[in-house]
Order: sequence, then structure tokens, then C-alpha cells
Amino acid sequence: MLIKKKPELLAPAGNLEKLKTALAHGADAVYCGLPDFSLRTRVNDFSLEDIAEGIKYAHKLGKRVYVTLNILAHEDHLNDIKEHVKVLKEIGPDAIFIADPGVAEIVKEIWPEVKLSLSTQANCTNSASAAFWAKQGFKRLILSRELSLHDIALIKKGAGDTEIEVFVHGALCSSYSGRCFLSDYFIDRSANQGDCAQPCRWEYEIKPLGHKKSLIIKEDNHGSYLLNSKDLCLIERLPEIMAAGVDACKIEGRAKSVYYLANVVGAYRQAIDLIFDDKNDKKTKKVLQYLRTELELKLNHRGYTEGFMFKGDDHLQNYEGNFPSSEWEFCGQVLSSKSLGDKFAVKIKVHNTLLASDEVEIIGPAYKTESLSNLEMKDEKTGEIITEAHGGGGEQKLIIICDQDWPPLSVLRRKIPKIALS
Repeated sequence: MLIKKKPELLAPAGNLEKLKTALAHGADAVYCGLPDFSLRTRVNDFSLEDIAEGIKYAHKLGKRVYVTLNILAHEDHLNDIKEHVKVLKEIGPDAIFIADPGVAEIVKEIWPEVKLSLSTQANCTNSASAAFWAKQGFKRLILSRELSLHDIALIKKGAGDTEIEVFVHGALCSSYSGRCFLSDYFIDRSANQGDCAQPCRWEYEIKPLGHKKSLIIKEDNHGSYLLNSKDLCLIERLPEIMAAGVDACKIEGRAKSVYYLANVVGAYRQAIDLIFDDKNDKKTKKVLQYLRTELELKLNHRGYTEGFMFKGDDHLQNYEGNFPSSEWEFCGQVLSSKSLGDKFAVKIKVHNTLLASDEVEIIGPAYKTESLSNLEMKDEKTGEIITEAHGGGGEQKLIIICDQDWPPLSVLRRKIPKIALS
């Protein structure tokens, strides 16, 4: 399988800490945006000051920040968008994601030099559409999720210098490329303006006309999830995706945690580097299977699918529930590390609960890991040996002893004791 280039690994960032975490774990670029303009109204902690700081931080690392401006704008958005673009021009993101042709015209008028990336919301699904958008000045096209790899390869072949970006991991939408009206219909929150309430994840019922009683459609004791999509996971398919010549592989999840980012970005970073550098296909396949299993067992997800790109036997929908449970949970993030000779004292900020008796794993850049048990834990303030720590309130900080040196923004997970699972 001939692979000519290493694609960019593009990760989501819902706030400044997530931006830094994604870059620390191997992302080449991140995408982010203000709540009002970026299809993430309620799960987005970015301000313009944060974005400006994030851009400076990324550029010092030789990495990139893309800003999302991909709402389908209404008339009352236009003046605010013009002012927003003027500020973006000053702080200098590496590209802007756009779905609305009118917004594209505004951006080109105010900042003609900026790189334009076509949002997946624009539903680019064929080479003729790709050629049209390229003529409008778009340098990158984020293709619709509904395409097969065969179609993606054909579009890339005819795209010339226009870059092609595809989704490889994260939540899928039951509506076509996210252009859904259910949320707006039910509770007046428009998905197309960044305020989706995710009604596709809800439990539904049948109510006969003219009657007060309704009938719940039961699949199990939690109800029925008729529209609940599985999550996309294409890590084992990366060799084929890279061979198709795509320019960027994109992870979905600006609402996700730093723990999610560390695991998913790190796994895909290791996978892309291995596929590009290593010519041992058997070794590569074995590592990809291992990383797929790690993402399966140690992260919460809705069940994995290969989506439309590879139409196998698995179904796109998960009718059984909303959030399948993992036996592992996020419990801390590394703040610093100090050498003790043959060991390292690692300072961590605790999230959730951490017990000295827990089975723990640390995950660093590119999914480098270390397993720990019988933890030696000291309270960072008092120096006292402790047997448990909790992340509530001010998030307790402690010192643990490790065999390896762990950089800041590495994350810790613990295996949940079986008693707690029952």
C-alpha cells in the first residue's frame, strides 16, 4: 500500500486547557471557536483572549490553530460576524472553517489572505462540488461524513492543490452531516446555529392522537434510543485512508474532556506515525488492533462503527443505550515531574477519586503508558503519606512515584473497583 504523505492530525479544543492537552499529546493542529459562531454554544469556554493565547502557544510549538465560523447565519448575525472577522485578522489563526457562502464572502472582503476551509456542514460530497468550492477560494474541503473511501479517493484525485480533510473518530449525527431540525422543533434550540440539545440521544414514546396516555417503546429498562448513532472509530483503517491521499484526519469532540483528548489524540498520533514510518505491515496491524482495543475498553463511547466510509456488517445506530460504561475513569493530570535518581516524583492534580490500592495507568504523548499499583502517594502541601485523594473542591494535588518522567498534561486513569461497578 503506497502512502506518499503523512496527514495532519487535527483535534478539537473546547477551552484553552483542552487546546494545550491536544497539542501535548500529538495533534498537529486544533480547531476551536467562540460560542456564538462555531456550532458549540453551550459546551464552549473560549473567549477571544483565550483564542489569541492559544494561537501564540501553538505557533511557538510550530503547530496550527483553526477557528470555526461555521454557523448557518441569519440576517441578525451579519454585523457581529463582520466585527468578529476583524478581530480574527488581528490575532491570526491559520484558517477559518466556514459553511455559509455569505459568511465566506464577508471573510474574503475583510481578510482576503486568510485560508478558507469548507465546513462539513456545507455537505461537499462529489468532485464537481469540490471544484466549485475551490473556485470560491477554499483551500481545504472537509468532506461530508456520508462518503465511502472510494468516493473520497476520487475527490482527492481530482482536487489538485485543494486539501481534503475527513473525520476519523468521534460522535456521529443521525441527521445528514449534522443539518438537523429536531432540536429546533422540540425546544427551539437550533443545531445549525450551534445550540443542539441532541434529541437523537433521547428516549422516545408513542402517543395516540387525542389521548393523554402514551406508550414507551422499550428496548431495555432504560427505554428506546431510535436515533442514537454509534461513535466513529477508524484507527484500524488509517492505512487505507492515508493511501487515499487525504491531507488531514480529524477527531470530533469539542465538548469532550482532556482525558478523552489525551487518549484519542495520543492513539491516533502513534498510529499515523507508525503507518508512515514502519514498513512492517504485520507489526503495524498488531499495534492498530491494540490501540483500537484500548479505545474500546478504556473510554466511554456509544459503541464504535466504521460509519459510511467502510460499510461493513455493523449498524450505525445504537438502540441499547446512550453512554456505555468503561471500567476505567479519568483520575488525574500531570502538573510536573522531578528526578529522584532512578525514579521520578510526579505532581498531579486529582480528578474524581484516587486510592493507593487502585490499578492506575499514566498516558503521555503518542499514547506512551506506564502501569502503576500500590501507589505511594503524598499530599503536595503537607508531605504526609495518604491512601486516598479526591478531586472535589479545589482539586487536590499530590505526589506519586513513577519509573518514568512524565511531561505536564499527561493524564491518569484508574480501573474502577468491581464493588463500585455493582
